[in-house]
Amino acid sequence: MSAPLIIQVSHRYNAPPERVFDAWLTPSMASRFLFATRTGNIMRCQIEPEVGGSFTVTDRRPHSDGDESVFDVEHSGTYIEIDRPRRLVFDFSALPYADQPTRVTIEIAAQGVGACQLTLTHDMGDSRYAHELETLTRNGWIKMLATLDKELFTRRIGVLS
Repeated sequence: MSAPLIIQVSHRYNAPPERVFDAWLTPSMASRFLFATRTGNIMRCQIEPEVGGSFTVTDRRPHSDGDESVFDVEHSGTYIEIDRPRRLVFDFSALPYADQPTRVTIEIAAQGVGACQLTLTHDMGDSRYAHELETLTRNGWIKMLATLDKELFTRRIGVLS
């Protein structure tokens, strides 16, 4: 048996820790970055933001570029720890990719006034499958954190009647 695979990525935000933390637990915001992909569509985002509560984010994706058939990826988890605005811990799984939950820890540290550093640690376990998904998982978290950065400052322009 090999050592557990631990992925760690960080991102600095020019936003207060509370705003970044709340984005993870607010469905209207989370649906814009949490597990969103370039070619997929978030079909459902349900969040019960309490210890023992759960979340489900369903992303409908094409099987491959140019392919018209699609499949759903159901990202789900259970909240283990919620310490606003510093720490969020949840057990995580993504069907059909993995059915055994893994542990994700998000730590947010203030970086002066109105800025923070988010560090995400994903303990993927020690399976061969975890090691096969290492690069894909690391890149997915990096893209997700970058998308959150964009969504924190997106200006939505509405039509006035």
